[in-house]
Amino acid sequence: MSVLPLVFTSGWASGINAYAVVLLLGVFGATGLTDEVPEALQRPDVLIVAGVLFLCEAVADKIPYVDSVWDTVHTVVRPVSGAVVAALLAGQSGSLPELAAGAVGGSTALASHLVKAGTRMAVNTSPEPFSNVVLSTAEDLGVAGVISFAIFHPVAAAVIAGVLLLTGIVLVLFLASRIRRFLRRRAQRREEKRMASSAGDPPGGPPR
Repeated sequence: MSVLPLVFTSGWASGINAYAVVLLLGVFGATGLTDEVPEALQRPDVLIVAGVLFLCEAVADKIPYVDSVWDTVHTVVRPVSGAVVAALLAGQSGSLPELAAGAVGGSTALASHLVKAGTRMAVNTSPEPFSNVVLSTAEDLGVAGVISFAIFHPVAAAVIAGVLLLTGIVLVLFLASRIRRFLRRRAQRREEKRMASSAGDPPGGPPR
């Protein structure tokens, strides 16, 4: 059976939460629920590191503005992780060249990462913090559900991942103006901080 549907789904999920993908696949392989997961992802040290980083992301991802900084840092991490996981899956299966699998997993992860980052920028324009918590929780549950489903029904899970990816792209395009306002405000705050820092206070503090 071709591993391409699982590669695509894991790429999509890696763009949202790469650590959850590694952790879930590793656990599924280690417990014998599937033979599709390579041993490299089942190693105890890999699972421990993935678990710790998943907990870090679970916290950072729910804090307004911190989540956007976290997404910026992971612009490289998530696509690379998606490519590596895809290549490992292809190497385990032998039904798809590893280079092709890496390209599919990495590009899909990059696309879903950009959708996630863009959506978060739009959400951060809201003054209340609860939307971040709700959205982050939904993303975590979505990744867990789709990856778990993909282990047993890879084609159906790939269809779901594709629909979610296309829906996310359309949503980000719809929210583009809100995202641009967010970026302008952030740039303005940086400029104000830079000017205040360069001006400084006179010795002895500000005049009274």
